[in-house]
Amino acid sequence: MSGLNLPNELNLSPHLSAHKYFLVCTLTVAAWDTLVLTPRTYRLFKTPGWPALKILFHFLRVLMPVEFIIVAVAFFDTKWSIETCQKFYLFEPITTAFLLAATSAVHVIRIYAIYDKNRVVLGLMSGLFALQIVVTAIACGFYRSVPLLEGQGCIAGPKHAWVGIYWIAPTLLYTVSLALALKRSVDSLKQRPLSPWKLMLRDGLNLYGAIWIVNIANVLFWFIIKPDDAADPIRTIVTSMAAVLTTSMSLRIILSVRGTLEHGGSFALSGSTGATSSRTTHVISGARSGNHATNISTHTPHTYTLDELRTKPEGEWPGADVDTKSSVHGADGIDGVKNTGLNRSESDSVGVKITIDREIGYEGDPRYKQ
Repeated sequence: MSGLNLPNELNLSPHLSAHKYFLVCTLTVAAWDTLVLTPRTYRLFKTPGWPALKILFHFLRVLMPVEFIIVAVAFFDTKWSIETCQKFYLFEPITTAFLLAATSAVHVIRIYAIYDKNRVVLGLMSGLFALQIVVTAIACGFYRSVPLLEGQGCIAGPKHAWVGIYWIAPTLLYTVSLALALKRSVDSLKQRPLSPWKLMLRDGLNLYGAIWIVNIANVLFWFIIKPDDAADPIRTIVTSMAAVLTTSMSLRIILSVRGTLEHGGSFALSGSTGATSSRTTHVISGARSGNHATNISTHTPHTYTLDELRTKPEGEWPGADVDTKSSVHGADGIDGVKNTGLNRSESDSVGVKITIDREIGYEGDPRYKQ
């Protein structure tokens, strides 16, 4: 049997066919991410103020789907001519460079914030960010249009293997970002021990890890897998997915910030520590000086017991305007209640134990008849 004469759009090499299928997966992830984050995007948009992280969030939300919709049209449109591709092919690397710059800015701001505005951390992350901007700008000049047949689409590919530094620079920044975020989380275990799973979810380490994994995989594809010929797009097969997942996880890093986004937010433990310190216990000072009302002060929580206390609820105790012969002071109280006083041992120590003994006499009770 003679071979079938397929049109160019169907006569695809295995690597080119895989590239098209992988781009379909990338578009599915981008569409799903855009749909899922829509309610949270609206809520964030309604919050007052426009800090840097909020601006970056909405910029990424718009740029990422727009870029890959245009890239998909150029790749799948069978009527896209070679002449048009020669004018268009730089769109993806240049736009992706802006996308990566925005996501890396999120990491710089966030890592700087969780380290309590540490200047050394800011200098390190800013240096890597500047290196990424320079490297990606230079590398964009060494892309070319992959020589495909008419009707097979338009793809941008590298002229040389070293152009992969385009992805090494941001991967280096994301590696340092993951390492610093992990170190900050591990150091926080000294203040509040947590299981590894809870620690990962609290500080978003899974987000930093996912970004690092997808970028490392992309770099490995770029330098380890060898293309068959000049028309083989195998080096760039993972680049679109890497850009989409990096953007998606960076958006979730912003959404995982607790509290305000001003100045990059704060570390999760900082907020919880403040909440814990505000939870105090009101402890009776137990001063027995004259007929003064009982002093109520706020201290570190103490442990104390009240044996057989059957008085009214705390909210119904008499206030300071009532006769100060309260049962707390050991004098004859209201309704014939007599208190023998407060026995306090080690009142100056951390633990305070309060024992209250009461005798209640009723005229009709035979136990109290003479």
